[in-house]
Amino acid sequence: MATFGSFCLLIALVLGAYNLFAGAVALRLISTGQPARISPERLADTARRAGIAGFIAVTGAAFALIWSVFANDFSITYILEHSNRALPIPYKFAALWSGQEGSLLLWAWLLGTYGFILRLRHKTDVKLYAYAGTILAGIQVFFLSVLVFAAPPFALLSGAVPEDGNGLNPLLQYPEMVIHPPMLYLGYVGFSVPFAFALGALMMRYPGEKWIRVTRIWTMVTWLFLTCGIFLGMHWAYAVLGWGGYWGWDPVENASFMPWLTGTAFLHSVMMQERKGMMKSWNVWLIFSTFLLTMLGTLLTRAGLVSSVHAFAQSSIGTWFVVFMGIVLAVCIFTYVLQRSHLHTEHHMESLVSRESSFLFNNLVLLTACFVILWGTLFPIISEYVQGTKVTVGAPFYNRVAVPIGLFLVFLTGVGPLLPWRATSFKAVKRNFVLPVIALWVAVIVCLAVGVRPWKDGTLDSGSFYAIVAFAVAAAVLTAIIAEFLRGAGVISRQTHRNLFAATWLLTRRNTRRYGGYVVHIGVVVVVIGLAGSAFNRSIESEMGLHSKMGVGPYTLECMGFTQDSNGNYNSDYAVLDVSQGGKKVFQMTPERRFYLASGQPQTMVSIHSTPEWDLYVVYEGTNPDTGQPIIKAFLNPLVGWIWLGLVVMVLGTFIALVPSLSPATAAFRVPAKQAVPMTPALKGGD
Repeated sequence: MATFGSFCLLIALVLGAYNLFAGAVALRLISTGQPARISPERLADTARRAGIAGFIAVTGAAFALIWSVFANDFSITYILEHSNRALPIPYKFAALWSGQEGSLLLWAWLLGTYGFILRLRHKTDVKLYAYAGTILAGIQVFFLSVLVFAAPPFALLSGAVPEDGNGLNPLLQYPEMVIHPPMLYLGYVGFSVPFAFALGALMMRYPGEKWIRVTRIWTMVTWLFLTCGIFLGMHWAYAVLGWGGYWGWDPVENASFMPWLTGTAFLHSVMMQERKGMMKSWNVWLIFSTFLLTMLGTLLTRAGLVSSVHAFAQSSIGTWFVVFMGIVLAVCIFTYVLQRSHLHTEHHMESLVSRESSFLFNNLVLLTACFVILWGTLFPIISEYVQGTKVTVGAPFYNRVAVPIGLFLVFLTGVGPLLPWRATSFKAVKRNFVLPVIALWVAVIVCLAVGVRPWKDGTLDSGSFYAIVAFAVAAAVLTAIIAEFLRGAGVISRQTHRNLFAATWLLTRRNTRRYGGYVVHIGVVVVVIGLAGSAFNRSIESEMGLHSKMGVGPYTLECMGFTQDSNGNYNSDYAVLDVSQGGKKVFQMTPERRFYLASGQPQTMVSIHSTPEWDLYVVYEGTNPDTGQPIIKAFLNPLVGWIWLGLVVMVLGTFIALVPSLSPATAAFRVPAKQAVPMTPALKGGD
């Protein structure tokens, strides 16, 4: 299988190179109109077919690696280092992306899959798709070159072949790690598609804004994948690492968050270009930056530039990525300078109090957050290069800057829907902002009434202060969004005599993009509420013998015993804890400590009991070598469940936004003829 896999990669590289070269030549001949011995259209079609064949070849290589994992072929160095015979079947699939070579192969395969889908749809707009396909081929050639020359996944072991492998990293042996990396990579790789369309549209001076409409679904689906990948990573860190948190501003966490920020900014600002023909240059550079940040994220994860609990593979391929990113940046700058006159617009912002300004401020805030995170992430690398010593930037730096920026961003998600396009009258502002402002102050009063104080021992407690602000802003934004739904649904309800629920559904179906976006904003607010709960986390640690007790919040934990278990993959120690509330046993928890046999590494398996109010989070930290008794640490983390609920709401909102809106004729048809509702601007399918 090693020979077959290597051959597939080599064939894929040759096909990718032909796709790039033939596609570029064909597009050049078409744009110049020069006569040629072969039809440019025919040459372009052969390039497209080579791209499809290249996808089949990369698929063969990926299949060969997976087959080798299941066949326990330890003659392949990669399989020896990342698998073993006792590894459970789901984690054998995870071996594909657990190391550098496999993850790069996954990158190439996913890019080939996206390119395959794109090339099948080439008749949608032949020339634009040809440009995008050729640019994707250039990206694919880079990754295949790395796989063939710098990081071959099918390299054979020299010497005797061991009977068993070293096993998968224990941190990766958790159910979510079977789907978290692929989901994250679907987001990373997916942003190559809108990047290719944007660069291609700029190269060919594509008229109008159609390229944005063509790539809208690609961008939204990619953004959704990246969002799910980030949250799955958060949940993995929460459930596996045993530190009681879910986001530590780790460099690899930051690397996934930065393209999410710029991608979110792009999704918002393209609405300005579609509706007003504004921010053309801005949008082009947003998607260029997003793609470059995905490359940076892959570099940080796989090249060993930063120390991270998430960076499971380290190597010397960094130079390849740096050179490639330099080439991409040079191509983007050259194309932009050459074609910048094509991005000129006659439209300008008319008022600072308008929906246009809210989109602009939204973008500025997102990019500010991205720059702060980028600076903090790269600072250790820069400091080592300049001073010779690596200076690490910790979580306090990010929290001091990112928390206020994030709260202002949430505030803008509520302000935007309340502002009309072009300009806003004082009367409209007063009418639309009364209820949200009332909700804001009610939330502040409720926080103070239940005992949340923004000061402690006479000094400002930043955690509690920001939590109050977060709850207040969340209440205001939710009120603003719900009021928008009720305002439109009320009009439909009065004119059709439908109940409010049916009217809200019809309102959403008439403009899925707008109201799906509002649902996504609701999800973001729910996440912020969950994050705000971290200001009130509590924890306690104690050595626990038989029938020892420990209290945290309203719960009392009593140790009922210890037990051990083993299988071919690991040995484990359990603590059995009865949890009581108000003197009555309510449930039992079993935190676990595993010792993996193949790698010789320990791993914590946290026990978590979740309620809408808080999580009881219990960790088996190890055993006291003097007494032989387990050390148990318990956390009470308020509102953590709201974070995962917020993700569900965001996914729902994205799916709604992806569904085509009802056409005016269809929307009217769904209403009884005598009660047909005129399609007012607020109910039409715009933004």
